[in-house]
Amino acid sequence: MSNLDSFVKSSRPPPKPLATSQEVRDRGSIFVANVFSATSPDEARKAVHHLKHVAHGHRPATHEIAAWRCMVLKPGKTGLGGPDDFEVVSGYDDDGEKYAGGRVLKVMQAEGVIDAVVVVSRWYGGEMLGPVRFEHIELCAREVCRTFRLKDDMATSIATLASLDDILACLRAELASITAANAEATEANGSAETAGSASAASEGDASRSATPMVRSAKSRPNYTALEESLDVAKAKRLITARENSIKSVKLALQKARARLAEP
Repeated sequence: MSNLDSFVKSSRPPPKPLATSQEVRDRGSIFVANVFSATSPDEARKAVHHLKHVAHGHRPATHEIAAWRCMVLKPGKTGLGGPDDFEVVSGYDDDGEKYAGGRVLKVMQAEGVIDAVVVVSRWYGGEMLGPVRFEHIELCAREVCRTFRLKDDMATSIATLASLDDILACLRAELASITAANAEATEANGSAETAGSASAASEGDASRSATPMVRSAKSRPNYTALEESLDVAKAKRLITARENSIKSVKLALQKARARLAEP
């Protein structure tokens, strides 16, 4: 069945484009590109099939020009051998627009896009365009390839930020614990009056230090707005800031441990 019913019956969600290009219109013809995630040629073909028969089923395109590049395991390999166990498998489908699929594949190679399939849909307007049609096809393909790369870079950056946030939260919690232990040691070693004053001051310091640490451990930052902005430069600045914070807390932790070890 080449309609929506065949996809509704599937337990897997239908392929969803990660980016769609602006339309290019020329003498009645319309060109638009979509890029989908695809980790295998089979996934790539399913995405093309879905776009052609479901998404565009009510208004079929004259050509659905597709190209894909996927990182897959080499035959007989397990992936445990590292990068050498993998290879990039690529392919394309002109769908009646001779040489067009190869043009889309070259754009993907130039933009460094992997694990994706790019589909450039063309609705013929009744007038032959000549070689300029390839310029339109490449323009649309390039636009979605660059957006795909941005989203991929952003996803990697956010994963790095989340990992650094966890490390920072653990370090801050440990620092708060040692700070409290140092305060208790100071109270135990002083006189009752001095200890009382020191305890109050230490408790106040510990409270000021520990309270924000507990809050940061409980409330994880929300990066939804950052992800939607595709501001990779800002994400990298945040990563640098987190790394610097981790260095600072590690230094403070080292000093706190040294104080705790003092007789």
